[in-house]
Amino acid sequence: MSPSWLRELLLGARMALAGGRSGLARAALTALGVGLGVAMLLAAVSIPHMMAARSERGASRADQNYGMEVALTDRSTLVGVTDMEYRDEPIRGRLIQGEGRDPVVPPGLTALPRPGEMAVSPALARLLLSPEGALLRERLDYPTTAVIAPEGLQGPAELAFYLGSDLLSFDTGGVGRRNAFGDEYTSEGLDPVLLLLVVIIFVVLLLPVAMFVASAIRFGGDSRDRRLAGVRLVGADTGMARRIAAGEAMLSALLGVAAGGLMFLAGRSFVGSVELMGISVFPSDVQPDPVLGALIVLAVPAAAVVVTVLSLRRVMIEPLGVVRRGGDTRRRLWWRLLLPALGVLLLLPLVGSVSREGEGFSEWQVIGGVCFILLGVATLLPWLVQSVVRRIHGGPVAWQLAVRRLQLDGSMSARAVTGVAVAVAGAIGLQMMFAAVEANYQRYSGQDTTRAQMYTAVRLPHGWSDAAGFTARLAATPGVTSVTSRSIVSTSQPVTASGEEPSAPLTIADCDVLRQFAEIGACTDGDAFLVESREVPPPAPGTTVTLNEEGKSGSWTVPAGARTVQPLRDPLNGENTIGVLVTPAALSPAIRDRSDLQLQTLITVDPAAADMLERVTNTRWQLDPLGTTWELNPTVVDNKFAQVRRGLFIGAALTLLLIGASLLVVVLEQLRDRRRLLAVLVAFGTRRRTMSWAILWQTAVPVVLGLVLACAAGVGLGAVLLRIIDAPVAIDWAGIGVVSALAGGVILLVTALSLPVLWRLMRAEGLRTE
Repeated sequence: MSPSWLRELLLGARMALAGGRSGLARAALTALGVGLGVAMLLAAVSIPHMMAARSERGASRADQNYGMEVALTDRSTLVGVTDMEYRDEPIRGRLIQGEGRDPVVPPGLTALPRPGEMAVSPALARLLLSPEGALLRERLDYPTTAVIAPEGLQGPAELAFYLGSDLLSFDTGGVGRRNAFGDEYTSEGLDPVLLLLVVIIFVVLLLPVAMFVASAIRFGGDSRDRRLAGVRLVGADTGMARRIAAGEAMLSALLGVAAGGLMFLAGRSFVGSVELMGISVFPSDVQPDPVLGALIVLAVPAAAVVVTVLSLRRVMIEPLGVVRRGGDTRRRLWWRLLLPALGVLLLLPLVGSVSREGEGFSEWQVIGGVCFILLGVATLLPWLVQSVVRRIHGGPVAWQLAVRRLQLDGSMSARAVTGVAVAVAGAIGLQMMFAAVEANYQRYSGQDTTRAQMYTAVRLPHGWSDAAGFTARLAATPGVTSVTSRSIVSTSQPVTASGEEPSAPLTIADCDVLRQFAEIGACTDGDAFLVESREVPPPAPGTTVTLNEEGKSGSWTVPAGARTVQPLRDPLNGENTIGVLVTPAALSPAIRDRSDLQLQTLITVDPAAADMLERVTNTRWQLDPLGTTWELNPTVVDNKFAQVRRGLFIGAALTLLLIGASLLVVVLEQLRDRRRLLAVLVAFGTRRRTMSWAILWQTAVPVVLGLVLACAAGVGLGAVLLRIIDAPVAIDWAGIGVVSALAGGVILLVTALSLPVLWRLMRAEGLRTE
């Protein structure tokens, strides 16, 4: 770069801050607009580190054995899993007991809590002290003696506790032994369909942000061109004027990058107090990827120079003024159609190639294809606005003012809503794809919520003799209307001649309960019933079966008088009951008094009663902290799919906030740049209400056209994506309407927020000039 070019760039940088209050306001608005986008981009490239940090902390505190044999040593610690929920918020709970002389301690603690004492996360401590935690205090009514440090938590908002115990046994179900906490962190990865969704989500959410940054770079274009005309007057040629403009844009972009960095750092300091869709992170987790962060810092100033130079193509800067190409200049359509066509061509080779069980795909090919299709929306919108408004004539004064402004320079208004149109198009395509694959990531559980709404499982420390008392206590819980209790023990039959070892469960319950699972007819305590089934034939009368439950074994002979009965559907899984049904008296005392028996209960509750899950869990906790309680649900959603969908909601919420904030900055900059024109119109008698409606119409026309274009592009993108995963093309018109209404509502809200500024700019003071 020659010294003269450098001087011209520096002159442009100086001019960016020149012009008194007006120049400073222009530079501040540019820095704010660019900074919002840069902060969002830095946050986006921090997501991989945030999720990796959460996963690594989760792996470092891993305490489940998953079938591994762990020997008893001086370092052994027993851990019992007692996870739960409180008002839809998950709580990670552990019963913990030192087994060796120097037991290991989980991350986040310096010592194991003593029996009956509890260590809690900061978030759980706040919840227990709040009025909202009254029911939870009934359950976790233990003295808190320690607070879990950040290294033992996945996020600052996580609810977690360790409860000291002296009653754990390694032979008890749900209890594991650890000689060291933590497992090596390995990610299972996503199947190709979910990976495709994640790639598209990132493109759809980040592309509008980048477009808002490009739009913010062009703030104050009219004022800049007038200043360049003054530079031409003192001897600068056209090339010099463009280099000065490039220097001005570069400084503005650098200020925006600095502002974005400060916004990012300020936001990171508060991130620990924010929880989105159940995910929270510590401020130290929010670290941009070094390579991508450096790319953002370098790309934004470079993009500012490119955008500025390209914007000057339609401007003739002469020493005596600025001449812009008029609104009659037709925009060319052909090259604008090339972008979406190129995007489709990139995606077509992938049609039918992506499935859950299939191999991977080229992420860059998908990114390129989706980007080109969405960029086609951005390039087509100015042409569409010009083509429509040039054919509009007549109407009220406010309407004519708005239309005439769009006819003279509709590109500025179109740019203001381009990001919204791109976001809507991408959201519609994603919505179509989510709707198509959602059924593949859900399964029918078969649980009958008309017969029961909750399920609990507790240990019977003294065998079946405890069942009646446990059932009565659950039934006495306020809001519970009925309780159905049974115990199920796995069995194995003698090996057949073919080498098979048939097995059928043994269900223990009273006669009234057994009638809910089979057509048993007459029944007295001591009876046994064989449930007819082709898939799982029951053992014949007189057969001796082996009872297997958590490593303990025993034997039981099927009574000779056992009757064969027809099954009924089990409300827990929707399938026919199988195996052997027995009343307690049909079993020997040795079997009835086994300490490994588990009592399963199906509970119906009063629909009008509040917090029933919490109340039932409180009762169950008193009976067995290691037990389980959950609500029945006819469908079960795949956890990874739910996480991807949750990530989309978080990103969409943040993007929507950025769109609103950035659009407000764009509108304010446009009003500020036209303040003298607005003041002159009012001075000549134009009513303020007329001007307000003119501004509204001027925004509404590009918005409507942008949403129409976005819907068409979104449906087209969704159709291509559905063909890639070999799914039938289906359009969710209701969902499209919701997405479009949200986008339109954001723009209308921004317009309403800008009206006070508009009214202030229409005062007589706006006629003053510097």
